[in-house]
Formats: sequence, C-alpha cells, structure tokens
Amino acid sequence: MERHIPHFQEELELLKTRLLEMGGLAEDRVRMAVRALVVRDLAALETVLVSDEDINRLHIEIDDRSLKLLALYQPMAVDLRAIVSAVKINTDLERVGDLAINIAEAALRYLQHPPVKELIDIPRMATLAHGMLRDALDAFVRRDLVLAREVLDRDDELDALKTQVFRSLLDHMTTDPETIQPALDLVLISRHLERIGDHATNLAEDVIFMVSARDVRHHQDDRP
Repeated sequence: MERHIPHFQEELELLKTRLLEMGGLAEDRVRMAVRALVVRDLAALETVLVSDEDINRLHIEIDDRSLKLLALYQPMAVDLRAIVSAVKINTDLERVGDLAINIAEAALRYLQHPPVKELIDIPRMATLAHGMLRDALDAFVRRDLVLAREVLDRDDELDALKTQVFRSLLDHMTTDPETIQPALDLVLISRHLERIGDHATNLAEDVIFMVSARDVRHHQDDRP
C-alpha cells in the first residue's frame, strides 16, 4: 500500500525539524559549559544548570509526534525506519543535554580550586564532539551514509584525546596530591565529552540503519 501521503511527509519533515532544534539546544549547552569552564565563568555555568527545560519539552514532543505518526499512518520501509530512528535519536539528544549539566556541575566544583593545568585538550574534545553531533544530525536529515560513516570514524580520535587527558592529569595528581580533587573533576568532564561522542556515534548508526536497513552496532557491518 502506498504510504507517501502529503500530510504524512509534512509531519515527518516537522519531526526532523524538531530533532534538529533539540540537537542545536543540546550542542549549545555543551559548548556553553565548556567555554564557561575555560574562562572560569560561574554565572554561565549556573545558566547551564537551569536551562534543560526546553530540551525536556522537545523530548516529550518528539516522542509524541513519533508515536502519532506510527499509529495514524502505519508507515513502511524507509519511512518506518526513519521514525524508529527518530525515537532513538531523541533519547540520545536528551542524554546529551543531561551530560551538559554534568559537565557544568563538575566545572563548578573545579573552579573552587586553583587551575590544575592549561585547558587545551578538553576544548579540543568538545569541538570534536560538537562536530560529530552536528554531522550525525545532518546525515539523518540528508540520509547521507558517507557522512554517517565519517562520524563513526572520528570516535577513535575522541577516545584517544580522553586517554591523553587522563594521563596528563594523572601526572599532576601524582606530583601534587592537592590537585587530586580538581583533577578528578577534569577527568569526569573528559568522560562526559567522550559519552557525547558515543551518543553522536549512536545517531550515525541509526542513520545507516534508516537508509540501508543495516545494523552496524558493535561493528556488525555484514549483518542485513
């Protein structure tokens, strides 16, 4: 049965628009939290902590729209996979928003102490995670398999940066025990940024499933 009803397509495009809006909000929160850490802006960190209402509202709206599309139109093939992927992406984006709050909380604790080190690697991690998230969302909207696979390829770089941050901070903690608590907060922030990259990777995997009906989670590239 033909399912490409104009009204359905309009609703599907609106669903994608809402996902992009939510992704932009989540990315902005992460960027604000990391920048506030670097410039030691306590007020900006407090803003991040109380700014998740818009993301939560969109999270509920997107789930509701997805369920209505499934119930009312009974989509098939790529349209069905697009809606299922949207539900999963919605959850990942909400968690990115939560991770932005986690970063802000750890940053507030860190700023109660003198700086442990110059912050170079953590902003680099944030830039990479932002780019992965943005490209994964673009790949979803454009159904771009090449861009989705590029996001997957960048995950190793983010993991390597996290390891680099940990080793550097471990040196500081070993040399000066007074840096242990603030250094641990920086370790946590690097871990949160790595998790944001993991969520971007999830998004890219959902795009590949949506477009090609292939499940590439856990490197199952040959699974139909």
